[in-house]
Amino acid sequence: MANSNGGIIGVDNPVQIQAEQITTFNASGTLTTQPLTTEIEYLVVAGGGGGGHAGGGGGAGGMLTGTGNPVSGNSPYPITVGAGAAGSSSGFNPGSRGNNSVLGTPTPYTSNGGGGGAGYNVNVSQPTGGSAGGDGCNVGSRGSFTPTQGNDGGGNGEGTTNNEGGGGGGKGAAGASAVNGVTAGDGGAGSPSTISGSDVTYAGGGGGGMRTSSGSTIGSGGAGGGADGGSSESPASNGTSNTGGAGGGGGVISNGGNGGSGVVIVSEPPVANASGMWDMNALYDNVKAGTWTNA
Repeated sequence: MANSNGGIIGVDNPVQIQAEQITTFNASGTLTTQPLTTEIEYLVVAGGGGGGHAGGGGGAGGMLTGTGNPVSGNSPYPITVGAGAAGSSSGFNPGSRGNNSVLGTPTPYTSNGGGGGAGYNVNVSQPTGGSAGGDGCNVGSRGSFTPTQGNDGGGNGEGTTNNEGGGGGGKGAAGASAVNGVTAGDGGAGSPSTISGSDVTYAGGGGGGMRTSSGSTIGSGGAGGGADGGSSESPASNGTSNTGGAGGGGGVISNGGNGGSGVVIVSEPPVANASGMWDMNALYDNVKAGTWTNA
């Protein structure tokens, strides 16, 4: 109905006064929030670990997600995106550990880089991060973080012929252990997120490699950017950039694959207000702009 001043009184009609904003950081930078933002949703994925030389696959970068992280409007916050780690060039050394990614809001979140896969002449993987690299002999243990950022890596076949490596852990699953003379371990699967507006899987573990190629199968990389392992005939693959996917374990003549870089994605929710009274100019402007909904 109309009032004496020409306004229209009716049901509350929400008007979006600040649109949703999704910001993806594929490299380090600064998040500047919109003026009316008070909390955010986030995805923070660290760099993946490097694969071992003729050994285990690397562990995926740690992955953290959440909603309701409080921030101030129109404020700058530092963002660090961790680089992927180098694979090993020696059976006596594990692949390198991935680099951390950090969401530097007042309540900060740090995802830890994935552990490197072990080489065939070492029994331990690189100090563990978000997920553990595949081990030379024993099952690799993931980092003790709260909340959990990843999973354990698998052990190797413990034989003396092919020395298949275990798969690196992923965010969604542990890496598989190798079976001597049969197969290297597959990398653990990553975990999906829809924060970007698409359904994307991140943080897959690297597949294990093996010293020879006869009688065995290389390990497959885990879904989420994890790379396949290598053999004496095929090089290990690198983890996919900006997924935190880990490098595959190498073969006897090939280095371990490099881990993929991480990513940080921030979603600022839309902000709306409501009023039951509108003057005719406001009515016209909002209908024309499409901001007055019929809900």
